[in-house]
Amino acid sequence: MEQRPINITVELDLDRQQKAKEYARIKRRMMLVDLLISGFYVITWLFFGWSKSLRDWIIQYTSIEWLIILLFVTVFGGILFIINLPLSFFQGYILPHRYELSNQKMTDWIKDEIKGVIVGGVIGLFVLEIIYAILRAYPTTWWLWAAGILLVFNVILANIAPTVIMPIFNKFVPLGDEHAELAERLLNLAKRSGTYVKGVFKFDMSKRTKQANAGLTGLGNTRRIILGDTLLTEFTTDEIETIMAHELGHQVNKDIPLGILFGSFTTLVGLYLASVGLFWGVEYFNFTGPADIAAFPLFVLVLGLYGLLTMPLENGFSRWRERRADEYALTLTHNGVAYASALKRLANQNLADAEPEAWVEWLLYSHPALGKRISMAERES
Repeated sequence: MEQRPINITVELDLDRQQKAKEYARIKRRMMLVDLLISGFYVITWLFFGWSKSLRDWIIQYTSIEWLIILLFVTVFGGILFIINLPLSFFQGYILPHRYELSNQKMTDWIKDEIKGVIVGGVIGLFVLEIIYAILRAYPTTWWLWAAGILLVFNVILANIAPTVIMPIFNKFVPLGDEHAELAERLLNLAKRSGTYVKGVFKFDMSKRTKQANAGLTGLGNTRRIILGDTLLTEFTTDEIETIMAHELGHQVNKDIPLGILFGSFTTLVGLYLASVGLFWGVEYFNFTGPADIAAFPLFVLVLGLYGLLTMPLENGFSRWRERRADEYALTLTHNGVAYASALKRLANQNLADAEPEAWVEWLLYSHPALGKRISMAERES
């Protein structure tokens, strides 16, 4: 890729920022609607006795435990998926097109939804089968065993995702001769940071969106640099280098293992609370025991409420690590001008609100607000 000079006059597009605030506001409202619909759906299954009715209907035809779980969760989750489908269509297709962020055809959106349901369903059902098997074997300490198994599972999933899961949704190819200079610079950057990467790959982000992104995926021998083709066409070599320096900062700062450990701790607490909730539900809803699949909606409700309560904590942890990665990027590249320019381009291209309200950032943002990150980069220029 021919290196273009950095345009130091790049600024946040005020018109785009106005649209970004509108877009973010609509997405927050849709998220709230989604939460209300899902919460109401789960509660009705519990208090109207539908979960016990479905369980009783299934066990008329089979007594195989894993099959009972499979059928119950498929029906329970399938109905919720259908109820939420119009909202998903609005959020995932209509809204991005309305704000000129999407290139996706409706048929491709449908294909992605089907792929997501299949991949997410297979992984989710596999995890649930393990959890319920542990529940039946260790009804009082299942949450402790389940948390340990999920920790191992998450490590395995992070390792295989770049080669098994992500190619289901996108095509990844090594950077060719056209981008040889960029690939060499990024590989040298990784070497300077002491991070092994398998290679530099681009993926066909433009088949869905006009937004840009990049990342470092995988663990160990599967770790690789990935660049959206939208990033390659719109950003300078220096800008891309600073973005990737940020991603390498996560590796140097051990953010992936720290994140897995932090997530495992919060999961452990959540599963313990779910255990308390299930034992309470046995008495209140007259379930046969904590492993009764009819109590699954209660399991979902407890974990969902726990997730909402801990969301600020988890996002705060993430923002802390993201700030450290920003600091590392500036230290590694000594190019605050390019990093500030890259962040401004991301805000303009991705329609990202650079100056969200403080409560929005505290509650919902996993990264510091772009305006803060840009200011920090400009101070280092």
